Amino acid sequence: MISLTVTALVFGVVFLAELPDKTALAGLVLGTRYRASYVFAGVAAAFLLHVVLAVAAGSVLTLLPQQIVHAITGVLFLGGAAVLLMKKDDEDEEIRKPEDQSFWKVAGAGFMLILVAEFGDLTQIMTANLAARYDDPLSVGLGAVLALWAVAGLGIVGGKALMKRVPLGLITKIAAVLMLGLGVWSLWEAIAG
Repeated sequence: MISLTVTALVFGVVFLAELPDKTALAGLVLGTRYRASYVFAGVAAAFLLHVVLAVAAGSVLTLLPQQIVHAITGVLFLGGAAVLLMKKDDEDEEIRKPEDQSFWKVAGAGFMLILVAEFGDLTQIMTANLAARYDDPLSVGLGAVLALWAVAGLGIVGGKALMKRVPLGLITKIAAVLMLGLGVWSLWEAIAG
């Protein structure tokens, strides 16, 4: 059964962490050049693959004693918060334009871009941590994939408008504070448990 609480928590954390990521900006660039539905299909498929891999990795962690899992996830969350707080704005990376704009070429370009750019990315590591922490792979996977799809959709369709209204630095700080809180909570459970 899916836990709405876990799904909502994972959605919020992953959504905020992914918003300032360069792949959200890459989705924005692709969305301005190509048909949005084609771009989204490729990007969504790549994010789904990343979430499946992350949840599988996190599920393996649940085989360890609970105190060790809490300690590992706590340290990784604190590291993720530090990465977000120390992150400098990336310059726009050039995205190669497919020769034609057929569905397979555009979706393939979006899929490959996200597949390569997101492998081992902070949100993938966070998803693995959350899967280990909550031992609820379906709820964590659903929350993470919906968050990543929401960010991709925002980036592809309305990213420019969002970034004009909400400063990227504020989004990054909110995500870092959430990760810091999860890290401290996990470490405390490891020590108290």
